[in-house]
Amino acid sequence: MKNVILFEDDIRESFLPLSFTRPIADFRIGILTISEKWERWLNCNVSYITQDQLSKKFPIHITEDNYVINSSILPNRKLVHLIEGLSLNEAFLYNDQLVAVRLDERQFEKLVNEEPIDELKGTDLSGEDYINQISKPWHLFQKNGNQIKSDIKLLSSGRNSAEISSTNTIIGNKNDIFLEPGAKVEASILNTCNGPIYIGNNAEVMEGSMIRGPFAMCEHAVVKMGAKIYEGSTFGPYCKIGGEVNNSIFFAYSNKAHDGFIGNSVIGEWCNIGADTNNSNLKNNYAEVKLWDYRTQRFQKTGSQFCGLIMGDHSKVGINVMFNTGTVVGCNTNIFGAGFPRNFIPSFSWGGAASYKTYNIDKAFEVAEAVMKRRNKVLTEEDRKILIHVYNQTAPFRSWEKE
Repeated sequence: MKNVILFEDDIRESFLPLSFTRPIADFRIGILTISEKWERWLNCNVSYITQDQLSKKFPIHITEDNYVINSSILPNRKLVHLIEGLSLNEAFLYNDQLVAVRLDERQFEKLVNEEPIDELKGTDLSGEDYINQISKPWHLFQKNGNQIKSDIKLLSSGRNSAEISSTNTIIGNKNDIFLEPGAKVEASILNTCNGPIYIGNNAEVMEGSMIRGPFAMCEHAVVKMGAKIYEGSTFGPYCKIGGEVNNSIFFAYSNKAHDGFIGNSVIGEWCNIGADTNNSNLKNNYAEVKLWDYRTQRFQKTGSQFCGLIMGDHSKVGINVMFNTGTVVGCNTNIFGAGFPRNFIPSFSWGGAASYKTYNIDKAFEVAEAVMKRRNKVLTEEDRKILIHVYNQTAPFRSWEKE
């Protein structure tokens, strides 16, 4: 079995706050995380080159023969075929970025230490249309629909879907709906005209829901009664989603259980969005949306009219909160109250449009422990250390602490 190591470079900073608590390889896009995609495509186990504070939770495994792959690159049949054909000390490059390289242990240590690698043969793939890379947070939801289509082919190959109940109304091809064992869908409208629909193990779509593909929900996820789900959306494991959602990704263990709109957004893990909370995904003047970039520490043009909410792990939102177009919310925030909160809310913020104070880290841990206990999960010591690092790293953005 191949030993695959997924690495990330400075592009990681552009994915904050999502990458505060996980490597890029652990991002969910389509149905699977990027690491899960590579594991299935290459029939391998993966490990990670990531930030020091994440390395204990996401460790590295080195052998005498290592395939080192850029975690911001999404796999497909053509690229996988090329990587499987790599010889030792052979690499693929794309626009001066390393895509993949095969190295022995000695050469790998040189790569990690940024030393010249002996007799490295490089092939430039620049201009090739099969290189599919994410480099900004909004790429996740923009590419999500096509990744659902790719992943459902990967997961369903050679397998039959569980039977779907006759209580449902199906628009399009019934064969484009794939149900894993234990999945339940009753009295709902499923439209596959624009793409397939995937329902994971023991997931449930409650009655009265309307879903347009491409759409995916992972194991034990729940779509609540009467939900309206538009194409290009993914609900990760154990998410509970209601109301209206368009072209958005919820990584895992996050809830938006009530009415309200979330569109063109990416929501991390262990988040909760209160009833009738909405985000804008289109400016009133139809102008290009700007989004906060941690790397440049300024708002950056997205090149798109549609961009909603990017939210880091463990953030909570009260009822009736209104998020402006292109809002970035950090980790462990607690947001509530009337009015529009600012477009950039630092990690460990407590408050809303009126004012903010710092969310006490011990209180934040208490909430995280209580939330995770409900799902039989534990806030580990590694998790605490990661969040403490986020708390310290993001202090300069909490401007009120300087007053």
